[in-house]
Amino acid sequence: MHFITESLLVGNINDAAEPPPQISAVLLVAAEFTVRPSSWLLFGRIPFSEYAEAEPVLLDQAVSWVEQHLSDNRVMVCCRAGMGRSVSVVMAYLCCVQGMTYAEVLKLVMTRRPGAMPLPKLEEAIAQVRLLREARTTKRNSLASHPAPGV
Repeated sequence: MHFITESLLVGNINDAAEPPPQISAVLLVAAEFTVRPSSWLLFGRIPFSEYAEAEPVLLDQAVSWVEQHLSDNRVMVCCRAGMGRSVSVVMAYLCCVQGMTYAEVLKLVMTRRPGAMPLPKLEEAIAQVRLLREARTTKRNSLASHPAPGV
């Protein structure tokens, strides 16, 4: 288990199965594993394939999950080894939600999680997630300013 920020961590499959008490939310991003979460734990699973490029739609879902739960919880993102998929999701969150650059996030993660290996073409996938998030925001703002007739 490695702290990337004070409230956002990466971990491995053993950490996901038995998270320490200071963790209140776990997102498992390993397609090949399932765990039975403790009843007190907020738990999510978004399956990413190991060593494959991150699918932008799945990455967007994972970023949204972390964003939804991080304000009230210490969140740990876990995969098999806590080096690739989990790191990639955390990097995407920091870029897309916290507004950090890819270079800043890569430097932070490599310092906090020695041996980290982001998924192939992650920077491009993060750019696509940003576009998906911007499109949702634009659509919400458009709907809010132009309500449907009869509303």
